[in-house]
Amino acid sequence: MSEQLRVPVVIMRGGTSKGIFIKENDLPKDQKERDAIILSIFGSPDVRQIDGLAGADPLTSKLAIIGPSTHPDADVDYTFGQVSINSPLVDYNGNCGNISSGVGPFAIDESLVNAEGPVTTVRIHNTNTGKILKAEVEVRDGHAAVAGDCSIAGVPGTSAPIWMDFAGTAGAATGKTLPTGNVKDTIKTSFGDKTVSIVDVANPCVFVLASDMGIDGTETPAEIDGNAELLKNLEELRAKATVMIGMAKDEADATASSPAFPMICMVREPKDYVSFSTGETIKADDVDFVARLMFMQVLHKTYAGTATACTGAAARIEGTIVNEVMRERSDDEAIRIGHPAGVLPVQAIVKDGKVEKTSFQRTARRVMEGYVYVDKAKLDKLMK
Repeated sequence: MSEQLRVPVVIMRGGTSKGIFIKENDLPKDQKERDAIILSIFGSPDVRQIDGLAGADPLTSKLAIIGPSTHPDADVDYTFGQVSINSPLVDYNGNCGNISSGVGPFAIDESLVNAEGPVTTVRIHNTNTGKILKAEVEVRDGHAAVAGDCSIAGVPGTSAPIWMDFAGTAGAATGKTLPTGNVKDTIKTSFGDKTVSIVDVANPCVFVLASDMGIDGTETPAEIDGNAELLKNLEELRAKATVMIGMAKDEADATASSPAFPMICMVREPKDYVSFSTGETIKADDVDFVARLMFMQVLHKTYAGTATACTGAAARIEGTIVNEVMRERSDDEAIRIGHPAGVLPVQAIVKDGKVEKTSFQRTARRVMEGYVYVDKAKLDKLMK
C-alpha cells in the first residue's frame, strides 16, 4: 500500500444528513495537508465524488473531526467541515446541527466519554463557533442506543431519540443574536429592495418572505432547484447579507469562501402542501409556518439542525419575519416547522433578547467503520 495512505474513519448518519467522522489525531496538523487528505477521502472536487466516500449531495458531503476537549466546560472538541463537491474547498465557517447529533454517540462509542445510563449528557465544544452544545444520548450496555421509537421526517423508520440543546450557541458566528442589531433590514438587490431578518443562533440565517422571492413557499426541491433565476437571486441576497454581517469582504468572496453560511430561508404562513419524499399531504393545521431552506445553493431536502435552532429562536423574537408569519404559540408549545419532507418541532424560549432554550430531537446511527485509502498521487496534486 505504499501508493496509498490509510486513514481510520467512521460513517454516521446524523439526523437527516450523513457524515464522515475522523479523530483529530488521525489527521495531520498542517491545514493544507489535512484539507487535501479530506478532499481525497470525500472524492472532491467531482460532481459524482466517484473516487471517494461522499454521496454527491451537500447533505452527504459533511465532515466531523473529533478530539479531546480544549474547553473546560466540554467533554469533546468537534470541528465541522462542509466539503465542496465542485471545488477544492472545505468550509469551516459554521456548524451542522444534524451532524452534531452524531457527535455524542460517536464520543460514547469511541470511549471518549463514559457511558452513564440510562442517558449520558455529552458537552460538545464546537470549534467552528467556539460555542458549547449539549446532546442527551440514551445508552445501553455501555454504548449509544440505536433502537427506539423516535421518528424524524426525512429518515425512514424509528431510532433512539437524541435531544440537542443549542441554547448556548447564540451569536455563534457574529457574537450577537441579531448581527445587525435589527429585527429587520432592507437589502438592495438587482431584483428590488428586499426585507430580511438576520438571526445568529447555532449558525447565522437570513430569513425572507417566500412571496418576496416570487414563489408560493410550498415548492418541492426539484421545483426550486430547477428555477435558475430564483437560485441566482437567492445567492445574490445571501451574499449581500454575508457581507453585511462581516462574514465576507465582498459578494464574490461570500460565494467563493463561505458558500454554506449564512444559510438563507424562505418562509410563509401555514398552508397545505405535499411532502416530496412520502407523497403525504402536510396539513396547514399541523405546522406553524412553512419554510424552504437553501444550503450550498440548493434546497435542503429537509431542514438543517442548526437552522432549526436558529429558526426556533427567530420565531420567538418579536418583529422578525419568522415571528410575523408564525401561528401564535405559547412558550411551552413546540414550534412546528413545515419543511419539504414533513414537520420538525423545536422548543424555543427567548426572553429579554436572551436565548434561554432552543432544542429538538434527532436520531443518529453508526453506519460503517474501517479504513479509507487515499491515492498519494492525487493527494500530491491537491497539495500543489
